Amino acid sequence: MGNNAPSSLGKSTSSPVNQIQETISDNCVVIFSKTSCSYCTMAKNIFRDMNVNYKAVELDKLEYGSQFQDALHKMTGARTVPRIFVNGTFIGGATDTHRLHKEGKLLPLVRQCYLKKNKRNEVQ
Repeated sequence: MGNNAPSSLGKSTSSPVNQIQETISDNCVVIFSKTSCSYCTMAKNIFRDMNVNYKAVELDKLEYGSQFQDALHKMTGARTVPRIFVNGTFIGGATDTHRLHKEGKLLPLVRQCYLKKNKRNEVQ
């Protein structure tokens, strides 16, 4: 369900923050993750179980992953993973995502993004 295709992150001349922001704006759900992280797996499973596509950026697979983690720290206030963005907004880590899902608030956030993207595509 997730998109683990090789990312262009880290291969551009733009700053990590700019590359992160571009990835976030291009995708409804972005999970900045590490392949060995059980909390990251938990977060991905929440979206997979809801049949929601997400973009997983595996920081431990990126040449400049630590710089991206530093940039995420500046953007979100923590270096821990996962760092999860829905509809361009940072929603937290795995436990925050799990809580939103249990409260019935996660899927509406995701749907908002897809509705916005569909309207944008209709206009073009």
